[in-house]
Amino acid sequence: MTDTPDYRLSRNAFGRLELHTADGERHADVVPVRAFPITAPEQGIALVDPHGRELAWIDTLTELPDELRRLLETELAQREFMPEIRRIVSVSSFATPSTWQIETDRGTSHLVLKGEEDIRRLAAPALLIADSHGIHFLIRDRQALDPQSRRFLDRFL
Repeated sequence: MTDTPDYRLSRNAFGRLELHTADGERHADVVPVRAFPITAPEQGIALVDPHGRELAWIDTLTELPDELRRLLETELAQREFMPEIRRIVSVSSFATPSTWQIETDRGTSHLVLKGEEDIRRLAAPALLIADSHGIHFLIRDRQALDPQSRRFLDRFL
């Protein structure tokens, strides 16, 4: 059963989200933010104003009415860009900075790793890699990578 929230979301003329509360307030340029984007992406979503103040909290996306859930999922997908690395094809050097040729869930790409500190360990066995342009690449399960990819990765861990 879906709960009906005590607010309404819509897009304004510029395509940005607006939050309309039960007391009649309108908040422009609202942004959905996941509390745990990797470990629990469907749970804990805050709707925040442009200053980062929380306006509403959503416990679970799946409990929302379909139209509201689709609107939030679309907004989150546009806001969040985190390709998942499926394979490391090659690395230019085992010293940093190094350029990695990779295959992701969004196609082939490359990233420049500035330093080993740009590889963050998440809840095991996940890793988050930040490239020199600030793009974050996810390795959901490093043990599921092919042997060559694991060898490349192990040189930097």
